Amino acid sequence: MEKKQVIAKSSIQPLPNVLVSCRGKDGKDNALAVGYCTNCSYDPPMVMVGIVPSRHSYQMIKDTKCFVVNLATKDFKKEFNYLGSVSGKDEDKLAKMNIKTANGSKVNAPILVDCPVNIECTVVDSIMTGSHEMFVGKIENIQIDESVNIKNGKLDLSNFELL
Repeated sequence: MEKKQVIAKSSIQPLPNVLVSCRGKDGKDNALAVGYCTNCSYDPPMVMVGIVPSRHSYQMIKDTKCFVVNLATKDFKKEFNYLGSVSGKDEDKLAKMNIKTANGSKVNAPILVDCPVNIECTVVDSIMTGSHEMFVGKIENIQIDESVNIKNGKLDLSNFELL
């Protein structure tokens, strides 16, 4: 079988769909949909998120050196799509969609209350990879809903339909 060569924006599918929330130096909160997110170390535990420099949240994270990765369920699809298509430069997206937030317990960034998992991170490094800057975040705390199970030290999300 002969294979053809292509140029694709993203070659690994499915992408993890997460919401990254942050707080600016001015105290204003924002969140955006992120497709580039992965674990990158288990000791110490770290995750990496990729954000395009033109995004409103990008400078907020650069300035404050923290963010929260929020795992959203399919019930949150409308909000996810909105947060991924409108800029926080133009309006308060969280207020417009009535998204409940709470302060992170270890970082100065909001958690999205209706997401079952909130991973609080401090930026320890970053690298420009072309279109995105990959922020490496050391996990400072993970907040989970009571309905999230832990098996063998890992989050068991099998009873959730994540985006």
